[in-house]
Amino acid sequence: MTTVESHDVIVIGAGPAGQKAAIQAAKAGRSVALVEREARPGGACVLRGTIPSKTLHETASSLLRVARGETGLVRRGSGLGLPLSAMMARVDSVIDAHQRYMTDQVLRNGIELIHGRARFVAAHRVEVEAPAGGRRLVEAPVVVIATGSRPRDPDDVPVDHENIYDSDSILSLSWLPSSLTVLGGGVIASEYASIFAALGVEVIQIDRYPLPLGFMARPLVERFMAAFEEHGGRFVGPAEIAGVSFDGVAKVRTELRDGRVFETEKMLFALGRVANLDGLNVRAAGLEINARGLLDVDGNGQTLVPGVYAVGDVAGPPGLAASAMEQGRRAVRHALGLPESGLGELVPTGIYAIPEIAAVGLGSEAAAKAGREVVIGSAEFRELARAQICGNVGGLLRLVVDAADARILGVEIVGEGATEILHLGQAAVLGGWEVGMLVENVFNFPTMAEAYRVAALDVLARLPSPIGA
Repeated sequence: MTTVESHDVIVIGAGPAGQKAAIQAAKAGRSVALVEREARPGGACVLRGTIPSKTLHETASSLLRVARGETGLVRRGSGLGLPLSAMMARVDSVIDAHQRYMTDQVLRNGIELIHGRARFVAAHRVEVEAPAGGRRLVEAPVVVIATGSRPRDPDDVPVDHENIYDSDSILSLSWLPSSLTVLGGGVIASEYASIFAALGVEVIQIDRYPLPLGFMARPLVERFMAAFEEHGGRFVGPAEIAGVSFDGVAKVRTELRDGRVFETEKMLFALGRVANLDGLNVRAAGLEINARGLLDVDGNGQTLVPGVYAVGDVAGPPGLAASAMEQGRRAVRHALGLPESGLGELVPTGIYAIPEIAAVGLGSEAAAKAGREVVIGSAEFRELARAQICGNVGGLLRLVVDAADARILGVEIVGEGATEILHLGQAAVLGGWEVGMLVENVFNFPTMAEAYRVAALDVLARLPSPIGA
């Protein structure tokens, strides 16, 4: 008879959500088993998603920065014909360093890392099959499912990973192509479309909606689109795909229902991802996969089965690493009855396109829909000396401020470095800062953070009455 190993918490999946869940449980003094099918922690985020794509993003951004300096050292499209590996020379070392850090952190906290495939045999009992064979049973009163997702395998697009790629295989391209069709208008599609365009690839992005990134504020999306077009990209939407095929020689052909046809050297299919739940035998745990292919959870990640939680991509949008980490942490704190500060509700959004897009707190469009009376203050990056120095002049920062008490409710940014600049705004929203604090504050000169002061001055000029009146 197989011996059953007991723990306080079992976490299935060692990506961003799972790792943070396991660390939180260990910090609370609980015995934790972390099950991961890959050899080391990190998940798709480290191996095929966030780290590799952001490495390519950094390369493309660096080339743009040099090109904008008008030194003649780099021209647009100078990467064409180069092996894609040349654009990502550091990715292997970055992945290795990050996995080593995550592994060290897991082991340092006394977490048992189990390598193998997990499947439920009961609500709180999991069987783990090792890569070399052999099985072990582990059980715990708290189980966290954090198995992530993979690209959707479409019936109508013949993804072959040689001519037509998905978001996991796109970075296995041998050479930077001369042209690329990107199907999709979400985060992954827009990131890759803008990165390849910035590298000089002729990019056609096609989606069923009029604009990409429909969940972001329209002024940010419009700035993103302007930069995309400036780099030679083209967005086609709203559009419906009638068929996709490879001609067997050199071109991928995309036919739209309105009769238009596009031909490019390669294609990226980036229309959705699928939760990694097959093989997990969730029914044995008393769970059902819903019509969207996800597990139903409440605000704490709790499923309908007491003590069983689901976090990250298996629970649905937004599908960002930062939000997944917070979901993992929050789920374990709830499961263990630990107090919550509430600060984790303010999770920032960061899109690593070119230019980057970031937001936190109450958005301008959400405020309008909610009937909140707000004032929007804007800062054009071109007004900043640092932006002029860097050639980063197309960006925009917007403050969403309560018209009644001048408190900062939200921040929206588009432009190079947006995902970093955002965090000052996050602190302002969390702290309930009154907008005048950004005017009175002293910023280093020249810096991009000065955009906050410029936007705050714009707010003060627009407020219906002076602060304190």
